[in-house]
Amino acid sequence: MKIGLFGGTFNPFHNGHIRIIEHVKKTYGLEKIFIIPSATPPHKPDADLAPASDRFEMVRQSIEGREGFIISDKELTRKGPSFTIDTIEDFKIALCEKADLFLLMGSDAFFDITTWRQKDRIFESVKIITMLRGHFENHHAFASFIDEHISKEYIFNEQDNSFFHETKQKIILCRVPRIDISSTMIRERVKSGKSIEGIVPAGVLKIIHEKELYQ
Repeated sequence: MKIGLFGGTFNPFHNGHIRIIEHVKKTYGLEKIFIIPSATPPHKPDADLAPASDRFEMVRQSIEGREGFIISDKELTRKGPSFTIDTIEDFKIALCEKADLFLLMGSDAFFDITTWRQKDRIFESVKIITMLRGHFENHHAFASFIDEHISKEYIFNEQDNSFFHETKQKIILCRVPRIDISSTMIRERVKSGKSIEGIVPAGVLKIIHEKELYQ
């Protein structure tokens, strides 16, 4: 069973998130994608985060009724900062290591991975799907970064746009639809009194208005 893990602050969750993970799910034949809101991101301790319970509810309502999408509270119930390696290990234990796990992340997160806790274990534990957007048009920037910071023994395979390693897991580059929506843009629109209708699911819009978030 192919299972994706997609974590983030989701501050807030928006229609762009949905379109991208639907694309990844279909492209790679993932049976399930667990969406994992983070409680205290170690790299964003001072971010203007909405309460974790509100962000969890935004995601829950947004994916309700969408086949194969499941919300997880693993990082919300864990004490302290949310480290990706801990979440991966939790899922491997829960799934008895029978699942073929894929960690989904944006290209910006991938290039920040050298600061992540126990990054080497991450590349040993799960396949990584890096979602390309914006100015990342080819694999060369990734090849240089991987060679310098992860391992010099990764080999690029043009047929499936991925990097292969004898002992580590595959790194897959996935081109996703261009989405001109970001959580930062949404927060800025709310602060300036502009409408966000149509760029976030109805449930997210309702929560933001009722809880007076991002004002």
